[in-house]
Amino acid sequence: MPPVAVHFNGGVNLPDAETVLRTLVERVPHGVRRLPDGEPGERAGWIGYQVPRLLATPGLEQVAAGTGDDPYDNSAVRLPAGTDAERIEWPDLGYAAEYARSYATFRRLRDEGVLPAGVRFQVEYPTPVAVGALVHPDGRDRFVRSYGRALTADLDRLLSQIPHGDVAVQWDAAVETVLVDQQPDTLAELAGRLAALLDHVPDDVPAGLHLCYGDAGHVHMMEPESLAPQVSLANVIAERTAPVWVSFTVPQYRDDEKFFAPLAELRTAAATELYLALVPYHPDRQADGTTDRQVALVDRFLPPGRAWGICTECGMARAERADVPRLLDLHREILDRHQPAR
Repeated sequence: MPPVAVHFNGGVNLPDAETVLRTLVERVPHGVRRLPDGEPGERAGWIGYQVPRLLATPGLEQVAAGTGDDPYDNSAVRLPAGTDAERIEWPDLGYAAEYARSYATFRRLRDEGVLPAGVRFQVEYPTPVAVGALVHPDGRDRFVRSYGRALTADLDRLLSQIPHGDVAVQWDAAVETVLVDQQPDTLAELAGRLAALLDHVPDDVPAGLHLCYGDAGHVHMMEPESLAPQVSLANVIAERTAPVWVSFTVPQYRDDEKFFAPLAELRTAAATELYLALVPYHPDRQADGTTDRQVALVDRFLPPGRAWGICTECGMARAERADVPRLLDLHREILDRHQPAR
């Protein structure tokens, strides 16, 4: 079946949460189940938002930035061997406060009738493993365990302030996706960690997963050969828990059977929403007919009748601001083109 829904992976390069929310519903008026605040300001830098907080954390030492040769080494700090990670006094990580402010805007706009009833406010958190990329490999594992507790505590604090019927949580798993692709023997461990993060979210709050290969300068940390690593990761997670949604990366130039064929092996629950990144960041650089061929391949390899939707690979925080309206229009146009009776 053709795509029936739209998912936004988080960032949107617009000035503030109100502009983001208004623009999303104006340009994509149907098929949307959750709305993000666009991660404006410092949060547009994804895990970079945490760098000043890590630098201000007693017990962590600043180090020279990572070389960039290793996608999992963007070191900004080190956890010294003599530091007990369990005794670190973490500062306010910032997410709960930012999202609480944006939720107030979301609720006001919904009450004014600008936003449709029933659409949830979506918040996005990087995983502890992702933030671990900011930490020197010496001590990284100890950091991830300790920081992870601080991060889930931040989420708990947020969820104590927002009605659970209004919110949804996404875990952004770019680093895990790349690691599983590069080192398949990490699959079980990383899937277990992601399942635990999904399970940390209360049952009455939908929780989803964003599988990604990074998007710094619209360049992946590595180029995926196919959907196989993402499908494998989703399958192992599905053996342990049931995410409400999973979004998958699709490079805009891939419209071949080899890339999409692993979808035939997908074993997520029937109720799990699936989103494929068929909205290209650079439509003018994409060969004519690519998206339609991608749609046909997704429809061919997914089980018959399996509903699915579309998204961009990552958010749109690093898109040029002038390009954001066109990117949003593409979401609507792709849905409309494949739903002629709408």
